Amino acid sequence: MSTSADPARRIESISTAGASRRRVLGATGAGLALAAAGLPGVGGPADAADLPLLGTYDVVVIGSGAAGMTAALTAAKQGLSCVVVEKAATFGGSAARSGAGIWIPNNPVILAAGVPDTPAKAAAYLAAVVGPDVSADRQRAFLGHGPAMISFVMANSPLRFRWMEGYSDYYPELSGGLPNGRSIEPDQLDGNILGAELAHLNPSYMAVPAGMVVFSADYKWLTLSAVSVKGLAVAAECLARGTKAALLGQKPLTMGQSLAAGLRAGLLAAQVPVWLNTPLTDLYREDGTVTGAVVARGGSAGLVRARHGVVVGSGGFEHNAAMRDQYQRRPIGTAWTVGAKENTGDGIRAGERAGAALDLMDDAWWGPAIPLPEQPYFCLAERTLPGGLLVNAAGARFVNEAAPYSDVVHTMYERNPTAPDIPAWLIVDQNYRNRYLFKDIAPTLAFPGSWYDSGAAHKAWTLDALAGRIGMPAAALRATVNRFNSLALSGDDTDFRRGDSTYDHYYSDPAIVPNSSLAPLWLAPYYAFKIVPGDLGTKGGMRTDARARVLRADGSVIPGLYAAGNASAAVMGHSYAGAGSTIGPAMTFGYIAALDIAAAAGS
Repeated sequence: MSTSADPARRIESISTAGASRRRVLGATGAGLALAAAGLPGVGGPADAADLPLLGTYDVVVIGSGAAGMTAALTAAKQGLSCVVVEKAATFGGSAARSGAGIWIPNNPVILAAGVPDTPAKAAAYLAAVVGPDVSADRQRAFLGHGPAMISFVMANSPLRFRWMEGYSDYYPELSGGLPNGRSIEPDQLDGNILGAELAHLNPSYMAVPAGMVVFSADYKWLTLSAVSVKGLAVAAECLARGTKAALLGQKPLTMGQSLAAGLRAGLLAAQVPVWLNTPLTDLYREDGTVTGAVVARGGSAGLVRARHGVVVGSGGFEHNAAMRDQYQRRPIGTAWTVGAKENTGDGIRAGERAGAALDLMDDAWWGPAIPLPEQPYFCLAERTLPGGLLVNAAGARFVNEAAPYSDVVHTMYERNPTAPDIPAWLIVDQNYRNRYLFKDIAPTLAFPGSWYDSGAAHKAWTLDALAGRIGMPAAALRATVNRFNSLALSGDDTDFRRGDSTYDHYYSDPAIVPNSSLAPLWLAPYYAFKIVPGDLGTKGGMRTDARARVLRADGSVIPGLYAAGNASAAVMGHSYAGAGSTIGPAMTFGYIAALDIAAAAGS
């Protein structure tokens, strides 16, 4: 007996028995999805409304990432009862894995630090970056509520934030752009505040060096610690922080670990339960209104009802191969993303079954990645540091290597059909290796043999031999490097304008003149690293309005349904305003959703 047929027969029998239209509508999506999942407790005469009731709350939040936990905390502080249901065995999602930059113009942290931001500058800049892809009212909602969200989080959780001074907006030359940056990141937090719950925190994408306390803003200087006095001083400061924390018996957390732990601590204080190992199966609807969620808890299906609204903050679909193949350009897959492994588009598909329109499904928070055997490595500083260049399969440069990471991958995809750029190759020399940290490998130290065995890295004593190893014309690679070297010595990249933008110099070497982003390759051996279109997560999802309400294709609102974070189409459109353009809007629209639900509940 096929599972795909059972729900239809079940719904038909309910209907012919005289069941209400409400129960039929509620069962249609949920029954199909539950049967497909093969969950216990589904398959008899009952529809979703007859599943065990796991609880009734004012607000049900799907996902415990930055968007979901911010929404839940806001709802709780508005006097609403709330539960968070989380698919994973851990809380924090992709936010916990991240560097946790947060891009919020005019936030109280940067204003207190003297950053010369204004609402007019922020509006002009965001409009210039996003263009017509995102409505003006959604842009205004983000800019208008973002600062209040940061103040709210600081008032209702142990989180505090630091300005990432010098981390430029990604397009600082545009009107309203700030060369010194608007991004903030979480301050150090003691994980002991979570007690036993700390064991359920999703681990970071890349572990902080043992004994050190490192902020995102420190990595720029740690990369240069072998060649920079300031880099060495920052490394010493990171070690001193770690030593102090150890002496005090603390469990120091920074970056995404701090953000997720701080939000979770806020939920603990507000007595908001977070149900781990509880995946969403479908949304429950009554007369077209979303009034709950069907979930799997303890291996069985159950219904959790929402009196006033459901907020979907379940992340993107980066680990769903079928969805990526359906919506995105090839080559694509799930092996190059660093997003949380549980992000398989469950919330987006559930929203679509409820009638949601989808936008930006072709896009992601792209970045060049090296497909290392253990996991992909999202390549930030390494491609920007002087003494390296990107080439395609023909051995030709094709992009400003120091451009914003999303732009580099967009270029790779745009050019690939006619001038194969996937994979591309990052070419560096031994002088580069003697000076700079590469991932977590200190200067001069050998790379792991597994990198070479997997084909992610290659090494040769001449450029011709290196070209042979990676399958490109030796003469072309040699000519490209010679051309690049001449540009580097002059300090003027007339081919791709590397170094023209302030942003190009963030991950660079101030000791290199006349252009800190450019240096020639001259010292053998030479290295090549495979570069593929990686991402931090997908950025397409349910279409929402300025109140985070989910919309149908005709623009009408689906009552009771809200979305934030990567389950919704990004307010950044196809672009990326600055460090934290994922998490800043995710938290802000989670906050907006909860405020809107509270306002409607009180009216």
